[in-house]
Amino acid sequence: MVGITGTPGTGKSSIGRILSHRGYHVTEIGRTTAPYILGKDEQRDSLVIDEEKWACEFPAVEGFVIGHLAHLLACDKVVVLRCDPGVLAVRLRHRGYGEEKVRENCEAEALDVILIETLELFPGEKILELDTTNQSPDESADIIEQFVRGEIPGRYGGIDWTGYLEGGP
Repeated sequence: MVGITGTPGTGKSSIGRILSHRGYHVTEIGRTTAPYILGKDEQRDSLVIDEEKWACEFPAVEGFVIGHLAHLLACDKVVVLRCDPGVLAVRLRHRGYGEEKVRENCEAEALDVILIETLELFPGEKILELDTTNQSPDESADIIEQFVRGEIPGRYGGIDWTGYLEGGP
């Protein structure tokens, strides 16, 4: 099982559709969390999920698991999708996200939140950090396939958007 994770708007769903069209089994994990919803965080406009219970009970599946919680699962490899926070802000506004939610997600991206969580759970060689800012979903899917086949090694730490924090979205 290969996890594809990242901040909302980094390309997970688009890449998942491409991988599915290429014949891979793809599980959108957002469709698996309903039984684990504890409530809604009105201030953050998001659902509160019992992540630990969800991850413990998630069945092993073949192929890819896609979603911003995928790095919490027992994956063989994990791809962390990244996107320049300025570009990410535009994408999230286009989706109708409120300004507070745009700011929160862009700050999380600039601070490497999901990458850090992933590094706490997996050794570096099992992680591929992939900047999707200026590449098509097809190009990103090609790189992910190479990583899964072992043709390129895991890599991370080459992206630094901390300067974004000075300007905001």
